[in-house]
Amino acid sequence: MTGMEKERSFTNFRGEIHQKQNDSSIQVVSFRLENEEFGLDILRVQEILRSMEITPIPNSPDFVEGIVNLRGKVVPVINLRKRFGFPVRACDKDCRIVVSEIAENTVGFDVDGVREVLHIPLNTIEPPPSMVLGTRKDYFFGVGKLKNRLILLVDLDKILTNQEIMRLKEVT
Repeated sequence: MTGMEKERSFTNFRGEIHQKQNDSSIQVVSFRLENEEFGLDILRVQEILRSMEITPIPNSPDFVEGIVNLRGKVVPVINLRKRFGFPVRACDKDCRIVVSEIAENTVGFDVDGVREVLHIPLNTIEPPPSMVLGTRKDYFFGVGKLKNRLILLVDLDKILTNQEIMRLKEVT
C-alpha cells in the first residue's frame, strides 16, 4: 500500500465513524495496558465485564487466554497484552473483559483496566506512526490527541486475521 493509499484508507475510516456518529468527534472507551492508553470505538463495545474465571483452550494461539461463559454463550477471550507484545502479568482487581464483535463473532478482550468514555475530535486524530509500541501498526487506525494525552485507537477489524477468526469459530 502506498503512502497515498494509506492516507486515503485512514481518511475513509474517519469518515465512516463521522457518518455513524453524525458528529465531529468519535466516542471511544479508553482502556489501559501497562502505562499506555488505548481506545475502542464505543459503537463496537457490547459490554464491559469484571474479570472472571477464564477456561484455557488447549492448542489455541498464544494470545487467546481461553473462553468464558457469558449468559450461556461460550465467548473466546483474547489477551491484548500478549497480542500487542506487552509482558504477561497476573490480573488484578482493575482488569476487565471488553466484549465486542469481530466478523459476526462475540469476542472478549482482556485488558488491564477501563478508564472512561472519551470524545476525541476527528481533526485531532492522526494516522499511527509506522512502528507503534513494537507491534503491528495495522492494529491501529490512528492516534487521538487530547490535551496532554495520546490514545492509540484500535482497529478491531485488524486485530485478528481471517485464519485466526476461523480458529476461534472452531472453539465456540
